[in-house]
Amino acid sequence: MDKNLPIYKLVVSADMNSYLEVEAVALVKNPAIKKNFMAFNDTVRLTFNEERRIISGPAMLADLPIFRRNEKFGDHYVVFDKEQISLIATKYLKKPESFKLFHNSENTIPASLLNSFVTDEQMGIAPMKGYEDAKDGSWFISAKIEDDSTWNMVKEGQIQGLSVIVTGK
Repeated sequence: MDKNLPIYKLVVSADMNSYLEVEAVALVKNPAIKKNFMAFNDTVRLTFNEERRIISGPAMLADLPIFRRNEKFGDHYVVFDKEQISLIATKYLKKPESFKLFHNSENTIPASLLNSFVTDEQMGIAPMKGYEDAKDGSWFISAKIEDDSTWNMVKEGQIQGLSVIVTGK
């Protein structure tokens, strides 16, 4: 991380009709949070259940600086704290879940949300096994992949993690 770049804390409105919203969770090759699906062992951070077609891993990690580059702000980092992640997860669960492929808004894939939780030390909700170092307030999900094409991409390593898509209406 370049310590000379600014870090912006992102804030989300609780209003379901606000300008910014979580559109979907994308299945991606290189997640911005730099963590792939749950690990089978120490060397490979890609876990899936072949028979059940289930992927599990972090969707958002609390207080993790994520590098961004755009014309308005230049090079910078963004972070979400545990309160914002809880709000984002809550808003996402209030609408029909949707999964996209590689941030392509036109490419919804058939997948079912199986589990969603935000870690909370006070409530005894710990991170998934293999992610014990995730900060309190991180969001984890598990999803069942329904179609052969997407599942084959997971098995071949073309999809290795999750990425939350935040869009402006």
